[in-house]
Amino acid sequence: MKETPNFSKWISGNYLTEYLKLFLFLLLIVFSKSTFAGNIQIEIKGDETYSIEVARIDIGDTITWLSNGEGHNVEFFAGPDMTSLPIGSEIDTDHSVIFNKLGIYLYGCTPHANTGMIGLVVVGDDLHNLEGIKNIQLSVLAKSVLERLLKKAQFSMIFLL
Repeated sequence: MKETPNFSKWISGNYLTEYLKLFLFLLLIVFSKSTFAGNIQIEIKGDETYSIEVARIDIGDTITWLSNGEGHNVEFFAGPDMTSLPIGSEIDTDHSVIFNKLGIYLYGCTPHANTGMIGLVVVGDDLHNLEGIKNIQLSVLAKSVLERLLKKAQFSMIFLL
């Protein structure tokens, strides 16, 4: 005679607690950004914009800008430490940067930044150098784009708190 499982014993015993602990531990490992560095790809679009205007990442994460071969690049104009900004890219090449300092980075396309082709990277949700970013000398058009991006960065911080 085939014995039916005794689910009430299984549920009431320590098995459920142990399986739940294991499941939660595995979820923590899989979804923990501190365990595994992230990699974001930003496409350089044909309309002289970046596919992600305000990128939010953690320390140690990498951003790769993907060239579209239409005369664009990535150059850093400001960051948390102005003496050690990431190196920019050549025209029409993919470019990757690992970010190891908290703060906001302002970047753009060297030939098109004055027309508003700029973006922000916020590392660790840290806006300590916000005033320095606001004071960067840009064209009137680029300055208006920067103001919009900074509002977007600050607004989204409200929901992260």
